[in-house]
Amino acid sequence: MTDVTLRQLRYFAVLGEELNYRRAAERLFITQPALSTAIKQLEQAFGVVLLNRNTREVALTDLGAAWLPQVQQALAGVDAVVANLVTLSGTRQGRLRVGYLIGTGADLLFRIVRHFEAAYPDVRVEPIEFDFADPTAGLAAGTTDVALIRPPVDLPEHRMLILDSETWVACLPRDHRLADRTEVHIAELLDDPIVCAPVTAGTWRDYWLAMDARGNRPPTIAAVAATYEAETTSIARGLGISFTTSSVARFYDRPGIVYVPIVDRPASHVALAWHPAAITPQADALIRHVQREWNFGEGEEVAVPATQH
Repeated sequence: MTDVTLRQLRYFAVLGEELNYRRAAERLFITQPALSTAIKQLEQAFGVVLLNRNTREVALTDLGAAWLPQVQQALAGVDAVVANLVTLSGTRQGRLRVGYLIGTGADLLFRIVRHFEAAYPDVRVEPIEFDFADPTAGLAAGTTDVALIRPPVDLPEHRMLILDSETWVACLPRDHRLADRTEVHIAELLDDPIVCAPVTAGTWRDYWLAMDARGNRPPTIAAVAATYEAETTSIARGLGISFTTSSVARFYDRPGIVYVPIVDRPASHVALAWHPAAITPQADALIRHVQREWNFGEGEEVAVPATQH
């Protein structure tokens, strides 16, 4: 019997639904070459062709179209089997440590915790806030079981569910030369001094410095801030600018600053993340609760990328 992995099945299911490598890769949070390689390995393992590809489109073969609903059913069955094991073991009592990055998905956190506590009253949920010094919200150190984060983060072995997406905005001093604009491009701001996260934030810090857009131009660091309060205070003083998301503009508005949308940056995501090898029954219950709440399919559980550009 030729081995086939759950990951290969998930990749095929998502690509079979999207019929587009770019969209499927984005949904799976992997690169298009990685997705293409996984599908080719699956086909080669069984000596079959599941999809026809050319430069314009992707289409299921007759065999692929017949197999897709069986794969979807099998993946749903795996979910059910795991859920039944946890239910039968009676291990959904206890503590659940939910980390969250300051200012990240605050409304989502309240919704998730409130609904989960109603469904699982025997589980004691402990929300734990983390500042910019640890954008993994405790996952890297193992001090939380699950966490709401903003990828990219340095957690290559973790899994996640994308819950929301937001646009980039520039946080500017109110007397900034572009403060009256209705929108800006990232290149217009790359020469400005910038307020950024501590170096411990790693990949996340580089992402919010827009390092991928700078080429050989290093950023001028105006100040380092571990919280939005410290960040916006520095900007209101005129020390520099920062890049952030549209929700921050709602939650952290204050005198002396203005937020201007950036039109040419990819969306920033909010994700629920966890380590599959360290998952507790309580965390498993929360993850499955969120999957049902957001109407996720099995294929939408994905690996957290180390980088995102």
